[in-house]
Amino acid sequence: MQAIAVIPARLASTRLPRKMLREIAGQPLLAHVYRSVRSSPLLQDVVIATDSEEILKVCQKNGWQARMTSADHQSGTERVHEIANLVAADVYLNIQGDEPLTRPEHVKSLLDVMKNPAVQVSTLKTPAPAADVKNPNAVKVVTDVSGRALYFSRATVPYDRDGMRPLYFKHLGIYAYRKAALDRFFQLPESPLERSERLEQLRFLENGIPIHVGETPFDTIGVDTEDDLHRVEKILLAP
Repeated sequence: MQAIAVIPARLASTRLPRKMLREIAGQPLLAHVYRSVRSSPLLQDVVIATDSEEILKVCQKNGWQARMTSADHQSGTERVHEIANLVAADVYLNIQGDEPLTRPEHVKSLLDVMKNPAVQVSTLKTPAPAADVKNPNAVKVVTDVSGRALYFSRATVPYDRDGMRPLYFKHLGIYAYRKAALDRFFQLPESPLERSERLEQLRFLENGIPIHVGETPFDTIGVDTEDDLHRVEKILLAP
């Protein structure tokens, strides 16, 4: 199975300006993501997909493979789709450039799900830390008995009406797709639930495209704020 990882990397971010090039533990945020993903022996290639000349120059200086993509894309998935139209592979991974705690184990877990040729889209979940259960910035996911996603939400799902203390799962925003699923996503308009939750994966579910969810014990922290940046730096600098 030929697999390529694409790291969408925009410089324009609202909550944490220029976050892709912000330094964490002495290196740009993007460097931590690229090197971790590149260390996976299961990938044929890793491509940074950006719309920023500045990011492109940083990539070229460090020897990281990067391609310029359209500034008109509304999501990382659309940026991955552009790369999929340029580079042939069986599976394309979408690994966000603001996930510096991504590990080779995440790549393996995603690709293990994709070994089933019927699976068009896969993603990951991990048991939610207590602090993230009610945190709207930590997306929760519920699945059926076969591991297919029923719903993703910023709300606390499932709702614990009778104090049963269900096991909550945090969604990790990394994905694997087949080309046909990316083509379909790009053709579909933004869906109502996607617009409400600001979660692009809901476009697949609302249009009847199953997302299969693998489980991993390895949590990540997406860097969206100054606080996130400091939390990640503390982890990366820990002995």
